[in-house]
Amino acid sequence: MPSALFSPRTIATERLSLVPPGQEHLPDLVRLKADARVFGLMLHGVRAPDRTVLELADDIEFWTVRGYGIWCVHLKGSGDFLGIAGLMERPDGRGVALRYALWPEVRGHGYAREAARAALEFGHRAGLARLIAVAWEENLASRAVLQEIGMVEQDAFLHQGKRMLVYESLA
Repeated sequence: MPSALFSPRTIATERLSLVPPGQEHLPDLVRLKADARVFGLMLHGVRAPDRTVLELADDIEFWTVRGYGIWCVHLKGSGDFLGIAGLMERPDGRGVALRYALWPEVRGHGYAREAARAALEFGHRAGLARLIAVAWEENLASRAVLQEIGMVEQDAFLHQGKRMLVYESLA
């Protein structure tokens, strides 16, 4: 593995490597964010490749400015790209939010829970006293992940006619 993968910003869990995104991740990110099965439920939905390029630049800058952000999630051993997980400031002013999006083919193995827990713990260690996550009320799998990592439902709002639940974690 390149030495850039080993830094205070990289997380290793039992089965996963979480690495801040770089230009080398662009092809994987373009595929992930263009897939409606993955990004259809995310804020602002599926992304065109040119938007993914801009978001990658924003993600890299966010890490530089804030010291935390989104990670690319890889399976240890094989190095397979599974998706993304991390922390981003919500554009609606609700706060810093935990996000995760993995390929449907790798769901059901606990990877989202493992990556989300690692990102949440990183955020609290980085000094973020309050972290939130937002899940569509009908997305039971995502809600289960949030509950399993200790987040508590605190609020709800409507977004494009869908009831969204706000979960919270306090350091």
